[in-house]
Amino acid sequence: MEKYQIYQFVEKTKQQDKGQGLFELETERILEINLEEQIWAKMGTMVSYRGQIKFEREGILEHGLGKLFKKALTGEGASLMKATGSGKLYVADQGKKISILQLNGESICVNGNDLLAFEPGIQWDIKMMRRIAGLLAGGLFNVRLEGKGMVAFTSHYEPLTLIVEPGNPVYTDPNATVAWSGDLQPEFVTDVSLKSFFGRGSGESVQMKFEGRGFVVVQPYEEVYFGNKES
Repeated sequence: MEKYQIYQFVEKTKQQDKGQGLFELETERILEINLEEQIWAKMGTMVSYRGQIKFEREGILEHGLGKLFKKALTGEGASLMKATGSGKLYVADQGKKISILQLNGESICVNGNDLLAFEPGIQWDIKMMRRIAGLLAGGLFNVRLEGKGMVAFTSHYEPLTLIVEPGNPVYTDPNATVAWSGDLQPEFVTDVSLKSFFGRGSGESVQMKFEGRGFVVVQPYEEVYFGNKES
């Protein structure tokens, strides 16, 4: 029987150099980083590597007191690891689909739980969503990234990008919201009449409202964060 031979499996699934640069989608759910100097990635996402690479947990003062204070205050924030050296690093996060963006001076906000990796030249800052901290168990936070370089983020299944235009706001479930363009400032609105229809967690009547001009990325899945249990 010719099917299912080991060599066939190896040939079909083996790693291939695609020449895409620093960030390369080895599969839709595994990111290959062709490391030459340094990269930041979410803690716990490394699945394999080859070469001379040193891994360090994000230092307490690595990014300054301001970011440390925010992380301590929220009790949240996915920890980062710094990979330094040269080689190939493979990262993945719970089998989620990976998207890569090349920033050329633009800015983007990514849900803190969905940020996978970014180049060290990218400027970033943690933005807390204080207004809903008491409405969604554990609250939510996002990371604003801007500058020049690549950013990789994840989503459960295929992401959908919704265009936001003046006079035509977009409303999203916070638990299904992955990212949005940096010039948008989401508001948080509650509508008790939508309590049974919008969302599944303890903050099910809370929505994010995006107004202005830009885009917002959602996923076909409502992520439950930090003890926010489904009802």
